[in-house]
Amino acid sequence: MSGSRTRRDLLALGGALLAGGLAGCQSDGDDGSRTGTDPADGSTPTPDGATPTPGGPTPTPGQTETPGDGKTPTETPPLEGLSVSAERLATGFTSPVAVEAPRPGERYVVDQTGQIYRHADGGLDEDPVLDVTDRMVSVGGYSEQGLLGLAFHPDYAANGRVFVRYSAPRRDGTPRGYSHTFVLAEFRADPDTGVVDADSERTVLEIPQPQGNHNAGAVAFGPGGYLYVAVGDGGSGNDQGNGHVDDWYDAVTGGNGQDVTENLLGSVLRIDVDDTESGENYAVPEDNPLVGRDGLDEQYAWGFRNPWRFSFGPEGRLFVADVGQRQWEEVNVVERGGNYGWNVREGTHCFGADDCPSEAPGGNPLRGPVIEYPHGGRPVSGIAVIGGYLYDGEAIPDLRGRYVFADWRAQGRLFVAAEGEDGLWPTTTLAVDADKQFGPNVLSFGRTTDGELLVCTTAEGGLRGSTGSLFRLRGS
Repeated sequence: MSGSRTRRDLLALGGALLAGGLAGCQSDGDDGSRTGTDPADGSTPTPDGATPTPGGPTPTPGQTETPGDGKTPTETPPLEGLSVSAERLATGFTSPVAVEAPRPGERYVVDQTGQIYRHADGGLDEDPVLDVTDRMVSVGGYSEQGLLGLAFHPDYAANGRVFVRYSAPRRDGTPRGYSHTFVLAEFRADPDTGVVDADSERTVLEIPQPQGNHNAGAVAFGPGGYLYVAVGDGGSGNDQGNGHVDDWYDAVTGGNGQDVTENLLGSVLRIDVDDTESGENYAVPEDNPLVGRDGLDEQYAWGFRNPWRFSFGPEGRLFVADVGQRQWEEVNVVERGGNYGWNVREGTHCFGADDCPSEAPGGNPLRGPVIEYPHGGRPVSGIAVIGGYLYDGEAIPDLRGRYVFADWRAQGRLFVAAEGEDGLWPTTTLAVDADKQFGPNVLSFGRTTDGELLVCTTAEGGLRGSTGSLFRLRGS
């Protein structure tokens, strides 16, 4: 199908799941849930090469953390001992889960509690430019719901178009027993002031969310001006429970990440929000991988659990961080039509089985990550990966061409990875010398128009307090 879908069409996709689903909404029951905030296969796209072998040796002291590639660890790159400084630009947020900088001199911080604030060189505006708390589910304490994403149209300066992602109460068409409705909406703003007209909302996309966690939330415009949307697998541990469908892999019961026909969960979507001439909310790019095949046309790549933050590199490569469940965190370089393994694999490792296939039915390989780290026992470790950026700024020359990211439980540090010729990228820790308290938890990254990195942190493990802060990274 090459056309776009109506709001009711997409909501109806979730209704078919109830017959085989368990009643109620389970919690994850694992320490590797998303951030705080905590934080299928019918196509035959071009393979990306051999899938990494599960397992692998433990690095010896002095070698860079590269677990799980089945090869001798790579020697430490010239990043060991490198540090950066962090300047605090603003504070007082509850849970700053995103920051966008559409043009020089201004930044927009997304607070998970429902507000977007403008920060310019003169400081933080007191009032939010948009507040959607009246159309969201209630959030507080530990929650993965709320206001989760923001994207400015490439021609924002001329058209004022702004796209936001938030968790709404169950809307018409969302099945009984489901948790809430995923909403992607467009608003109109005054580009001079950044103030958004709250009454201008136009719903672009709705997806029934069976459970309250694994919501992902990032939205961003990529190459060609298309809008990319990260969608979690629907929640709960092991990809099971209410709202999870039967898939092709029998070793783990159910799983939306390995299904592309029943719903849009566990995927990265790509849609065209500029082509609405047919009267639909959006169009589907003709070169999306499942157009004309068995599957839902909006899907660009799949096999994800909880893709928390993604970014495009200077050459257009798509980096997607996917939060693991109990043992491994991963970052993927995502290509059109790629299957990134969940819940057959967690990182490069079999999940829930001693042995697992390297490809899905039809021959589409389960693609391995470029970065992987464990939940403990090594300097590069944590419980929930926070996707960052391939650095291309000028302020920190030693980081140019390196991927800078973090874990939610960062403990005042960041991570940096250097691209290798093959296998997993060598990864090490990056010390941060900050003028104010840095974290200890990291929630998200942003990038200015000149390529410099922004980091959002908090001292809390949930939606409380006002310790959320926005930092800008600089050279030491």
